[in-house]
Amino acid sequence: MIRVSSDDGSEVAAYDFGGEGRPLLLGHATGFHAHMWLPVVRELRGRFRCYAWDARGHGASGTPASGDFDWRRSGDDARAVAGAFGLDRPLGAGHSAGASALVLAEGEHPWTFAAVWLYEPVVPDWSAMGGENPLVAGALRRRDRFASREDARQRLAAKPPFDSFTPEALDLYVAYGLVDDPEGGLRLACRPVDEARTYEGGMTADPRRALPQVGVDAVVVAGSGRSDARPPDLEGATALLPRGRLELLEGLTHFGPFERPDLVAASIVRALG
Repeated sequence: MIRVSSDDGSEVAAYDFGGEGRPLLLGHATGFHAHMWLPVVRELRGRFRCYAWDARGHGASGTPASGDFDWRRSGDDARAVAGAFGLDRPLGAGHSAGASALVLAEGEHPWTFAAVWLYEPVVPDWSAMGGENPLVAGALRRRDRFASREDARQRLAAKPPFDSFTPEALDLYVAYGLVDDPEGGLRLACRPVDEARTYEGGMTADPRRALPQVGVDAVVVAGSGRSDARPPDLEGATALLPRGRLELLEGLTHFGPFERPDLVAASIVRALG
């Protein structure tokens, strides 16, 4: 792990997950962390050198010193991580908010990436949704303390979305998504208030506006399975990309990378390999 300073002075934790081939930078979904990519990375190491980072407020990155969770800063973080590893126009793959970070990085700074793969990027038309993000309130209600990792594993495995995760994905979430609580036990590394601010940051950044400026090849991927977390209008979002196309992965939900890493890796290879 290295620590990378972003444009606003905040630091994020970044990782070289290894592999051989063209560099691939991976962005994760809100509420999770970079290590959730490891099952997918295992399938990709023969074709790509894989890098990732913990988004601000997530994993080992912690709450940003600036207090700024606007997703444009997430795009800055992606560029800073690429620069810290000496990556010249890497490929990019992102999940949910991690995909939106790549959109903002490329849209505001063209030719940051050579091409991007975007699994259900969060790029809604906020004006059509009443200007509110329903995920904010849910984040603030989230249980954030557990007696032990085994306690967390048992509680989480019994309810959505974790009940659809592979055992390995759940283990990774528990291993890297919980930290020691000074008051005893463990707490979420991504504090509920930071998760809520992250969702609010998606609204202020409005990554949909950056889609027409993404001039590189961009594959938007959606799962066909039912998921209340699915971003709306991915077809319309794809149409805004100058060189975009949409791919459907049968049976997967919004949390597809944690459900079928083999199918997700195969899609990345088709798009970027």
